Amino acid sequence: MDREQLGRLVDLSEEVVDIVEEGFRQLGVGRVTTPTPLRMGLPGRNAELDVKTAYVEGWDSFAVKVSTGFFDNPQMGLASGGGFMVLLESSTGKVSGVLLDDGYLTAVRTAAAGAVAARWLSSPHTRTVGVLGAGEQARWQARAITLVRQPEQILVHSRRPERAEVLAQELADGLGLRVRAVESVEELVRVSDTVVTCTPSRQPLVRAEWLHPGLHITAVGSDAPEKQELEAEVLARADLVACDLRQQSLLIGEGRTPAAAGVLAGGQLVELGGIVARSVAGRRCDADVTVCDLTGVGVSDTAIARLALSRAGQTTTAVPSRRETRSA
Repeated sequence: MDREQLGRLVDLSEEVVDIVEEGFRQLGVGRVTTPTPLRMGLPGRNAELDVKTAYVEGWDSFAVKVSTGFFDNPQMGLASGGGFMVLLESSTGKVSGVLLDDGYLTAVRTAAAGAVAARWLSSPHTRTVGVLGAGEQARWQARAITLVRQPEQILVHSRRPERAEVLAQELADGLGLRVRAVESVEELVRVSDTVVTCTPSRQPLVRAEWLHPGLHITAVGSDAPEKQELEAEVLARADLVACDLRQQSLLIGEGRTPAAAGVLAGGQLVELGGIVARSVAGRRCDADVTVCDLTGVGVSDTAIARLALSRAGQTTTAVPSRRETRSA
């Protein structure tokens, strides 16, 4: 199946958020086997390739995902993300489907993971959402948070103001909310209740001095050792620092820099799956400052790939939804 076909089968919805959340729950209860992602930078090009996978005990299939990031593509009118997924039978290893999604399913499952983080860690009273970045994932994350929270306005910032203005208008038209572009990261962070950062920045953009009671930050952009969106002190000062996978956060995510600086111990990083499984405490009160570092986990790829193929009628029943698992 190609991207167009997959787009008709899978879109960002509460059901997709629930399915990605179930993947985190399986991770939290220890039923997931997932290796450290393989990553390769392309020397001389502003580009990278990543391979992720995960097997969940009891699931009849699992995915291997190859994703690419060619970050000069937007200058040529092309999307920066690409790739494909292969779904294999857990019992035989036979290929049950090839999803030529060109990065589409990765974009959707990343947005869904952001919604899971907001559902469990952001203040239920979130009224202002700040989106740092104006690329494809910024669009997805803005949509995602409205599935789990009811913001009154969204703020957008980009290093290219014209892109922030375009995105603000798109979101206002598509979501029916007040959306405006702001000139500085500081303004965005200080005014927002929940912030989502989705940039490929190699320099910290969010500073600890801008934190305020009740703030939640989901950091999506750092998925390589040279990337960083949050100042190390942001994680050091937060009341709770969560991540999708501890080993990845310390290796390629926002946990790497503060851990190396000695201001964040690995044990202070809690995994989102543990919070979803209720084995680890999440936000304690409205005043807590919380951070969630999302580097992208293979179990989310397996979950969304299985959903796509089940909807195409090419595989067995999809992952149980959040509602189903709660009633079991």
